[in-house]
Amino acid sequence: MTLGLSVQGINFNYGAKTALDDVSFTVAPGQFCALLGPNGAGKSTLISLLTRLLVAPEGDISIAGHDLRATPRRALAQLGVVFQQPTLDLNLTVRQNMSYFAALHGLPRAEVPGRIDQALDRLDMRARGDEKVHALNGGHRRRMELARALLHEPAVLLLDEPTVGLDAAARQNITEHVHDLADQGLCVLWTTHLTDEVRDSDALLVLHKGKIINSGATGEIRGERPLSDWFLAQTGAAA
Repeated sequence: MTLGLSVQGINFNYGAKTALDDVSFTVAPGQFCALLGPNGAGKSTLISLLTRLLVAPEGDISIAGHDLRATPRRALAQLGVVFQQPTLDLNLTVRQNMSYFAALHGLPRAEVPGRIDQALDRLDMRARGDEKVHALNGGHRRRMELARALLHEPAVLLLDEPTVGLDAAARQNITEHVHDLADQGLCVLWTTHLTDEVRDSDALLVLHKGKIINSGATGEIRGERPLSDWFLAQTGAAA
């Protein structure tokens, strides 16, 4: 069993509509895997299943060696998540938001201030720790959410369209930082429909109409074509 992320034989329907159809893949520790798909491909449904907001009737999910169905608390304890929609309390400070998250994870109270400082330092956010979130711009809010997702030192990091609504500089900053985290040994699954966020060295999964239609090393499977052109040919979707 992989100590990264393993998804095997996942199916999910919304009534008569198929959202995911026999989805299987693995992401190893230290690997950045881009899950690329057009809007409506099923990316957010998959994230909901991985975070147990939804429960798959079929298939198996393992997070850092823990079966999500059999031992959900152990599995989720190894998971850091940045959702597409912000989940911050805008009226609390950065530190207050992170302290609340630490309490939800049951982190020892004596360790929390140091962990918060360390997490904020990784994102160059410590100077903003006492600012209320509503005063931050979109890029800093995303960096703060990423710092919060790393607070409990997870083995697997999931990011669902994390750069939506950000300007080009903020998108690049977040993308580069998460690639650095993978280089340091973190298992990363990054969902997006933006091809310029994917590097040739990344593992790539293409999700289209609920199915994984292609996978491999990005630079190898795209061939000589730009990734945006290759993706358009695969899915007929605007990249």
